[in-house]
Order: sequence, then C-alpha cells, then structure tokens
Amino acid sequence: MHAAFAWLHNNPKTILDWQRDVSVIPAPPFGEEARSRWMQDRFMEAGLANVQTDSVGNVTGWLRAAKLPPESSGPVVVLSAHLDTVFPAETPLQPTLTQVDGGTRLNVPGACDNGAGIAGLLALVHALAEAQVELAAPVLVLGNVGEEGEGDLRGVRHFYNQSALAGRIAAHVVLDGAGADSAVSQALGSRRYAVTISGPGGHSFTDAGTPNPIVALATALARLAQTHLPSEPRTTMNPGTIHGGTSVNTIPESATASVDFRSTSPAELLRLEVALHRAVEDAVEQWNSLAVAAGTHGRGLLKFQIHKIGDRPAAQLPEDSPVLEALRAVDRHLGQRTDLRLGSTDANIPISLGVPALSLGAGGDGGGAHTLAEWYSDRDRETGLRRVLLLLLAMTEWAAEQ
Repeated sequence: MHAAFAWLHNNPKTILDWQRDVSVIPAPPFGEEARSRWMQDRFMEAGLANVQTDSVGNVTGWLRAAKLPPESSGPVVVLSAHLDTVFPAETPLQPTLTQVDGGTRLNVPGACDNGAGIAGLLALVHALAEAQVELAAPVLVLGNVGEEGEGDLRGVRHFYNQSALAGRIAAHVVLDGAGADSAVSQALGSRRYAVTISGPGGHSFTDAGTPNPIVALATALARLAQTHLPSEPRTTMNPGTIHGGTSVNTIPESATASVDFRSTSPAELLRLEVALHRAVEDAVEQWNSLAVAAGTHGRGLLKFQIHKIGDRPAAQLPEDSPVLEALRAVDRHLGQRTDLRLGSTDANIPISLGVPALSLGAGGDGGGAHTLAEWYSDRDRETGLRRVLLLLLAMTEWAAEQ
C-alpha cells in the first residue's frame, strides 16, 4: 500500500500529462472512437490483462486477483470513468497550463468532466500494478462511452447487459470529475422525450385555418407546464428545445419539442409521462376539432408522435450498503468526511440494479464544467486518489467474502 501511495505521490506530472492528452481528443456522445483507441493503448501500456473494446466503444481490461486463476468466475469489482464530453466535435481544444495556488491548472473544455476521472483511473491502475498490490478479488477497469446528454448512459447500460458478467459484479466505483469530499449515492432519475406534431402545412393566407403544428405544440406545452410538481420527492420539468416551420408566412408542416423530466421517484417520472401524453393528445384533438367545425380541415388534420430519447433510472443506496460502510471507514482513516448527494451519473445503472455503487471525484479541484471555460487544478489530487484506492481495495476484500 505504501508503494502504491508513493507512486501517486511521485508521478503528478505523468497523471496531468494523461489528462491533457485525452482532453484534446474530441469525444461527443456517439463520437468517442478516437478516445476509445487512446484508452485501449493506455490500458495496454499499464499491463492490464485481456484489453478489449466492445461494439459500442467501451474499453475494458483486468487487474487480476493475486490468488485466483485468470479463468475465475467469482465476484468482481468494477472501476470506471466515462470517455465522452458534452462538447461537439468541432469545439476548439487548446489546453493551457498555469501554476496557481500550489498546483497546476489545466484550462480546456472537458478538463474536469471527465479528464479528471480518466486520468485518475489510469493513475490508480498504474499505482496498483507497479506496486504489485495483492487484490482479494479481480478489478475490471472500464473506460465507457455515452454518459453525457443524449448518450443516456449507453456505455454502462450496454456493459451491464453483457451476459458474460451477469451476476458477477459485486461493487462498482465510478470516477467522475474532481473533488474528494462528496459521493453520489442517490441516483437522480430522468426521462426525456421528443414530441413532434405534424400537419399538411400551407400558405399563411390562402390556406388559413389549416391546423398549425406550432400552435398545437405550444398549447400542449402550456398545459403540461400546469402539472403539479412536488417538492418532495423533488421533481422537475423542462421543455428544453422547440423548433419547426420554414418561414413566417408558411403554416408549418411540423414542430418538435424536447422535454426533460427529473425526479428521485420512479412513480413521479411515470406520472409526468402520462401527463405529457394527455397534454399532447388533448391539444391535437382541440385544434383538429376547431378545424373540422370551421370546415378548414380539407387539406388534412394534425398527427403527433412522442419518442422517448432518454431514460435514467432513479434509485438510492440503502444506509447499510457495504460500499457506504467502506467509505465511512476510509474517511475515518483519512480524517475526513464525505457528503452524500444526489446526481445523475453512470452509477445510476448499477444502483438501480442493486449493485453497491458510488460515483466519486478523482481528487483535485475544478470549475466551469460543461462550458468552454472549464478548468482543473491538481492541487491535492493525491488525497482524492488515496481515498478511491482505499475504497476500491476495501470493496475487493468485501467481494471476496461473498
């Protein structure tokens, strides 16, 4: 253990170099191929066993347990970090390094989310491998795609659907962003929808009275906005985008809006889904009925489609979860305290499946996440990585006893 800690202490430049190098590789959701190749090369350099990239771009490798054969089919612990960022592929990625407050500050979009998690994952792998720490249970190291936005956790979702590991995952530690004093133990659920209303369209004057998709969509969203949102369990609603039409003097042929629901309660998400369908159906029926009554429906009536474009499950770790008990023990050892919080991360999937899982920062500090001014400082990164390393080893020991 002391040798592993020493590696972390002696290699801050190497860790920051990884972080800078990965941050300049564009990786929007569904466009992570270059980062997957980069991650595969880093896994092989670290000496991980059986390094592979799956059909969606997830990269995996193994840290084998000391006393188990490679073909062991027993419990495993997963350590992961997501590869994608929120930024489009054409975003300028020009990193700068400055010395600030006893640390080195990296300024580049994605430096913190999730350059910090990726670099931290590689640092832990090297520390464990080069110090020859004996693991009680094997650790599967995962660089996954599709955490951000419309990626909808597709990388981790795909990983958990693989039959080869079904039932074997005893615990999962997710590295996401910076920090060493908090952990996501409650998965914030979300459902996202694309609502499209279409009609025949036409000229604004000669075809006046033809039902208008934009008007119907606006009516539906206005009705939806009147839906009660409880403060407990906390529940939110947001129509995020709306577009349609071709010109100011054209009755549009279609209009589309995206809607985001979030809640800590699966029941609330279901209630809002029902409210959305009812609002859209009622609005379309209202404007079609008016057109029929006025005799202006000869060219056609409105139709609608509602597609689910995102679904992140809501769930919460029980207070006596072994991963929380291990984290409390690590905090006592390090003389610190972790604040448990709510979040929407890759940990949503394992927590919802009953797997003990947490999403943690990989040490250091950061700001401006999801903006072009994003930054990361490696000041005190070492403390955060020690925390994750101790937690990971505690969970391998727990897994080996199951």
